[in-house]
Amino acid sequence: MLEPFVGNLNLPIRSYSIPGNCNLSISSLLFSFCFCCFVRKMTDAVIPPAVLRNLSDKLYEKRKNAALEVEGIVKSLAAAGDHEKISIVINLLTNEFTASAQANHRKGGLIGLAAATVGLTSDAAQHLSQIVPPVLESFVDQDSRVRYYACEALYNIAKVVRGDFIIFFNRIFDALCKLSADSDPNVQSAAHLLDRLVKDIVTESDQFSIEEFIPLLRERMNVLNPYVRQFLVGWITVLDSVPDIDMLGFLPDFLDGLFNMLSDSSHEIRQQADSALSEFLQEIKNSPSVDYGRMAEILVQRAASLDEFTRLTAITWINEFVKLGGEQLVPYYADILGAILPCISDKEEKIRVVARETNEELRAIKADPADGFDVAAILSIARRQLSSEWEATRIEALHWISTLLNGHRIEVLSFLNDIFDTLLKALSDPSDEVVLLVLEVHACIAKDPQHFRQLVVFLVHNFRNDHSLLEKRGALIIRRLCVLLDAERIYRELSTILEGEADLDFASIMVQALNLILLTSSELSELRDLLKQSLVNSAGKDLFVSLYASWCHSPMAIISLCLLAQTYQHASTVIQSLVEEDINVKFLVQLDKLIRLLETPIFAYLRLQLLEPGRYTWLLKALNGLLMLLPQQSAAFKMLRTRLKTVPSYSFSGDQVKRTSLGNPYSQILHHIPCGSHISEDGDVNQDVGASNLHNGINFTSRLHQFVQMQRQHRMHAKVQAQSHNSSTSSSKDVQRSEESGHQLPLDNSEPPSRSSRKGPGQLQL
Repeated sequence: MLEPFVGNLNLPIRSYSIPGNCNLSISSLLFSFCFCCFVRKMTDAVIPPAVLRNLSDKLYEKRKNAALEVEGIVKSLAAAGDHEKISIVINLLTNEFTASAQANHRKGGLIGLAAATVGLTSDAAQHLSQIVPPVLESFVDQDSRVRYYACEALYNIAKVVRGDFIIFFNRIFDALCKLSADSDPNVQSAAHLLDRLVKDIVTESDQFSIEEFIPLLRERMNVLNPYVRQFLVGWITVLDSVPDIDMLGFLPDFLDGLFNMLSDSSHEIRQQADSALSEFLQEIKNSPSVDYGRMAEILVQRAASLDEFTRLTAITWINEFVKLGGEQLVPYYADILGAILPCISDKEEKIRVVARETNEELRAIKADPADGFDVAAILSIARRQLSSEWEATRIEALHWISTLLNGHRIEVLSFLNDIFDTLLKALSDPSDEVVLLVLEVHACIAKDPQHFRQLVVFLVHNFRNDHSLLEKRGALIIRRLCVLLDAERIYRELSTILEGEADLDFASIMVQALNLILLTSSELSELRDLLKQSLVNSAGKDLFVSLYASWCHSPMAIISLCLLAQTYQHASTVIQSLVEEDINVKFLVQLDKLIRLLETPIFAYLRLQLLEPGRYTWLLKALNGLLMLLPQQSAAFKMLRTRLKTVPSYSFSGDQVKRTSLGNPYSQILHHIPCGSHISEDGDVNQDVGASNLHNGINFTSRLHQFVQMQRQHRMHAKVQAQSHNSSTSSSKDVQRSEESGHQLPLDNSEPPSRSSRKGPGQLQL
């Protein structure tokens, strides 16, 4: 009974593979075969064999005509309400045609399914679960013509069922996404037409679920294929245009993907992505409820993109978010600041302009830690940006630290240990503007006494470890701090620290630098005026004594201080106390500098006092003492000698000569005459010679002893260094001789290199 059915069909007999783990009995196989034969017999009764043959023909026209026959048959069955036979026809088209190994059969099956759907018309919805899946499976067929017909078939099916089609939307969207990048342009074209129809159906349907669609969209947003990107942007734009679909609420899910497309190599894709983003930004401006937080995280990352257009778009969005976000953005201020500060130094001017505007907007917002304002996080960002290679970024980072200090001082000071080292390192910045701003921040911190002391200690520590900082920035740093803080307080604190400095070489260099700043800086004019009153004013006296202790590290600094304070007799005494070891190259360099400074307006009062040689005899003696220390061929010697020649001649009385001799403490120091000798300073003509050696509370004998002791320490230190140097030099020479002797090398008669003296800050090279 089975042979006639098989023989009468011109369809290929499918071969079924049986899994190895299935134990089917002969009776089961026989039952399945009989059932298939029954189905064939039922189909033959519905669709003539000739129609089935034509449906798999290689000629399109025959397949098309056969499909029209199928349409008519299905339409008749639908009219009769015989849906059982309709299901049999659909199953036959699916199993025997669309799943066939032969391409023409698959093509016929697809066109047949489309024809059956057209025949069903309004009844097609109940059979979609049978019709649509095999068509979708054909979208991945290896044959491009089959994929093309699959698009054509689904297009015709969609036209018939319209809204009922939505239940398969996610699967259709996935298939269309793949077909949009198909290698065959004809398939791409067919997929594009189908895509347009599906969009129309979705926009008019009330069954579309945006919640189910968004995960599908999010998974594909980072695909790099340009055709897929165009496909995705197209769908985003279409769905956003539908009033009933809230795409803005799901924007954080695909915003990063849109920004990623801004750097695409295709101008068209960049333009489409930018257009979509612009539309969303406009919607954000008009929307009362927006999730700024999630999007802010994305924008911060994109603001650091290597692509210029992406950075500009991201910083523009951030700018709008800062204006619109309000309290929602408070927890994200640190991240936003981290994105803005680098953009302030961007090579593109448009980005710099927007970044600066955004920075000002953000800094103007008054936020409180209770609202989520993270002072520590923002401080950390500012500290990190202080290491930026760009000056503008470093400057704005300092402005932020200053702003935080003014608004949240207690919180900032609690994290002072985290930023203090960075702020100190910033003092070595090559930019003067950065250094000045750093000093303002330091001055703001140093308003508290404990932080003031810490600042000065760390400053001296940095100068000690980095002499180049002292040479290049020392004057700028000290002068600015004297303006921002009290100059007298700064100098007193520095003097206290340097008095006990263990590194004598550094102490000498530092004191010389401070002395030069004191004598030349306009910012310290009040301090100089106060020192000029040392003999008549208690405040001046206290300052003089305070500075004297550390100025002892440098003979020329002490002499300069005495000339400034008008303690000329003591200056002369200090000059005469100098010994051979004190008068070295460094000393002469400093002396040369002082002689030149004596000709400046700062020492105009001293030059005018030379008009009264009878009253200021110790001044004359001090200046002549300096003249005797200078080499006669030096420019400084000639300059000072010329000045002294202009002094009016004065006839000294015997009493004055006696007073001068009696008041010379130099012999006291050399011969250890006990304290109690009588010292008289210039300007006090009526002072009794027998008075105490205290003048306005200043014990000059004790001060001189202090200076001599300090210079003795320096000389001992210099000797130790010289011995150590000679020892190491001798050892190296011995080793060299040994090596030369061992290798029989000729002696080197070349002269040793000349020693170059180190030039300290404020020193002149002779």
